[in-house]
Amino acid sequence: MNLPEPPPIFRQPTPTERPWWWRLEDASGGEVKLSGAAADEHAGQRFASQADAESWIGESWPDLKEAGVAQVTLFEVDREVYGPMSLSA
Repeated sequence: MNLPEPPPIFRQPTPTERPWWWRLEDASGGEVKLSGAAADEHAGQRFASQADAESWIGESWPDLKEAGVAQVTLFEVDREVYGPMSLSA
């Protein structure tokens, strides 16, 4: 028996629906894996537009920095758009 596709609110958005995302990095460019509350709130975020992604990083960078993120790189699906961008003032 085949079940219908779950509604969008119950599944992760596809890269086509939300192609923009930030790779969270340490100072040497290695990917940072968040844990605890920071992971729940910030890990795996995807965005429908570049403007949405940039707005989110503008609001979230202090929390990310506190969680050990030193820099970020913006991607559209798998294309690097720009970065690394430091989270230091």
